[in-house]
Amino acid sequence: MDVVLAYLARQEILLLFLLVGFGALAGHFKIAGVSLGAAAVLFLAIAASAGAKSRGHEFVVPEALGTLGLTLFTFAIGVMSGPGFFASLRRGIWPILATVGVLSSAALVAVLGGRLLGLDPALVAGAFAGAVTNTPALAAAREASGNSPLPTIGYAVTYVFGVIGMLLAAQLALRGRANDRDAPAPLVNCTVRVETGDEPRIGEIERRHGGRVRFSRVKHGGSRFPTQAPGDADVLRRNDLVTVVGPEDIVARVAAELGHASSHTLHADRSELDFRRITLSNTQLAGNTIAGLGLMRRFGATVTRVRRGDVDMLANDDLVLQPGDRVRVIAPREQIAAVSAFLGDSERGLSDINPIALGLGMAAGILLGKFVFPVPGAEFSIGSAAGTLVLGLVFGQLCRVGPIVTTLPHSAAQALAELGLLIFLAQAGTKAGGQLGAAFASGAWIDLLVLGLMVTATTALGITILMRRVFGMGNTRLAGVLAGTQTQPAVLAFANGRTGHDSRVAQGYALVYPAAMIGKILLGQVLGGL
Repeated sequence: MDVVLAYLARQEILLLFLLVGFGALAGHFKIAGVSLGAAAVLFLAIAASAGAKSRGHEFVVPEALGTLGLTLFTFAIGVMSGPGFFASLRRGIWPILATVGVLSSAALVAVLGGRLLGLDPALVAGAFAGAVTNTPALAAAREASGNSPLPTIGYAVTYVFGVIGMLLAAQLALRGRANDRDAPAPLVNCTVRVETGDEPRIGEIERRHGGRVRFSRVKHGGSRFPTQAPGDADVLRRNDLVTVVGPEDIVARVAAELGHASSHTLHADRSELDFRRITLSNTQLAGNTIAGLGLMRRFGATVTRVRRGDVDMLANDDLVLQPGDRVRVIAPREQIAAVSAFLGDSERGLSDINPIALGLGMAAGILLGKFVFPVPGAEFSIGSAAGTLVLGLVFGQLCRVGPIVTTLPHSAAQALAELGLLIFLAQAGTKAGGQLGAAFASGAWIDLLVLGLMVTATTALGITILMRRVFGMGNTRLAGVLAGTQTQPAVLAFANGRTGHDSRVAQGYALVYPAAMIGKILLGQVLGGL
């Protein structure tokens, strides 16, 4: 065994991929219907590193690889979450402030609990950083305490439960996700016979309902006339047939306003108009709105839905398209091939990592993370992870700057995020596991464990109660907020695995992560200087 351990200690890359492979394998096993997923890589790395250390061997995955993995992960998450993040930010400032308030309360619990247990302030600062699983906060605490080794000991003792405790909180949150109040309603089709004599324009109806419905087909004047793809200027007259697409309740409301649901189904008749899912792989078009494509003018075609990842979205005119989006196009049969050629429709585009956006975005994010911000009595930087997340959010929102596409295809971003996450978890696990021996040699480890439990529980309970009761947040988004508050990719990976990568998880994570990261660094400095 010692021969194997000594060999692996010298083979850092081999060790990394063994941890990733066997950890991912262990993550597939379910206990009581629950599997750890990618988080199992972290726990295997901790156990393997601690076991090797006890036999006199150092299992280390280079920290530079861990930084690479984490920044790839956060940049890709930012790119995928950008549009949803900025849309939710307009109504999400209070949840962000509430998150900072909960973390401040957890820091107060750490200070009071540490004094009650008679712990050194430097140990308390490290225990707080470990309980909220934040390495930059540990670095800030060590610097503020004069580079004392005590914060590292406190961090190592409380880190494991910081992960496990928040995993449990996410699991409890996701148990009730079927009753989410903020779940997007599924989209339906309904053919409506027009009975009103008001002669409304289609664009006016769509705008009146906030862009939450779309008209995909219209047949003017009865069965002897052809079915057409409607434009905004089309006028609906009595006895016209029109297909409405949108959430069921909005579609029912539009049907009642115009007339009644018809026994005819225009969308079932493909003799004149056809429909097809077409992949947007033409990079010259990425970053344009649906209206900006000019499909009606060019081909007499319209787009009713856009599928991004596993989420179907209504194709309103202002929706900005990303590479790899699959758009549902309604067009005359003879124009379908031309529309496909125009949009690209190449599966090869789904795997394009867009190296220009990746390289420039990562570089700018890392530089932002290293920028030193002065605060009264100290300085701090937000770190590479938060910096690349912020730039990823901006790039994902912009989609295009002049001729340069700044976003990535959803599937490529998802693959990069998963690879980066696995590398980071393996590196973080070996680092934490190697410190466990020294941590448990400390006579204060039981008190530190209790203190860490108090801090993690305060954070989890505070976030859950506030987001649910005060802000009415659904459980799926709450799981992402818990992961973002903990700044813990393993919790995000667990929630993604349980929800099938529901976009609301990543949006919740991205919403609070930057503020949580900055808040923890500042709190670590304050606690380390006490």
